[in-house]
Amino acid sequence: MNDVVLPQRLRSGDRVAVVAPSGRVDAARLAVGVEHVRSWGLEVDVMPSVLAGHERLRYLAADDKARAQDLRNAWLDPRYAAVFCARGGYGVQRMIEYVDFDELVAVPKWFLGFSDITALHEPLNARGLVTLHGPMAAAVEQLAVEEGRERLRALLFEPETVTDLLSGARTVVDGVAEGRLRGGNVAMLAASVGTPTYAPPAGVVVLEDVDEAGYRIDRLLTQLLRAGWFDQVTGVVVGDFSGTQDPVDVVRERLEPLGLPMVAGAAIGHEPLNLAVPLGLPVRLDATAGTLTPGGLAGN
Repeated sequence: MNDVVLPQRLRSGDRVAVVAPSGRVDAARLAVGVEHVRSWGLEVDVMPSVLAGHERLRYLAADDKARAQDLRNAWLDPRYAAVFCARGGYGVQRMIEYVDFDELVAVPKWFLGFSDITALHEPLNARGLVTLHGPMAAAVEQLAVEEGRERLRALLFEPETVTDLLSGARTVVDGVAEGRLRGGNVAMLAASVGTPTYAPPAGVVVLEDVDEAGYRIDRLLTQLLRAGWFDQVTGVVVGDFSGTQDPVDVVRERLEPLGLPMVAGAAIGHEPLNLAVPLGLPVRLDATAGTLTPGGLAGN
């Protein structure tokens, strides 16, 4: 297992880059989100392809190679202390073949995003880098919620102040689990199976998704189960499954037989309150108490 690589905390005056590895970005929403980020004392640069648009496919932010090049340029530029994704949507899997993850991990810096961005978190976390699953630069509804915005700011600037990563989670299966926190969007996790970036976790996993019918969540989890994705999982945190009817019932039916400590109702996902969590970091899940304790954040 790779050693944990924890990026340096941010400080007022640092410069960050915004990239768009996935879907088309709304300029007005991005402008509002960028002001939230600037209110933390950060300088913000938006990379060239973020608002470029794709010549034919309106659901993509830009051409695949251009999006990958923006990510590389932002990451390797020593002026930037962090790389924030503008939004999710669809598109990462089209550009991921143009990304050299070993090259990126060799220059540790905070990387932020969720949903479709799970496809980038996976190979980065598998190489030991700790990344942030949380509100993105154009996620104006989420950045408008003070609790979620403050959690993200704290993880970036004052990580030692974050002592519990959950809020309001309820016990599904009692017990305690430890290991590195992995996971993210279930559709993206299932879509990576069999690809060169497939990286099954060993530790605690967080799961979330949006606008998937119950039977599709069932199908996605069944795919992960059959692929052995859960073989080294020690505990499960069920986040928001927005737009899904009775999602916890579906998840419980599929995963409860594993007997792993499990909580549900974590504010992680596509709802307005989206509490950022550090993927790749060692954590301790106490499913009985409903807590998720991070380890090693104070040292960076």
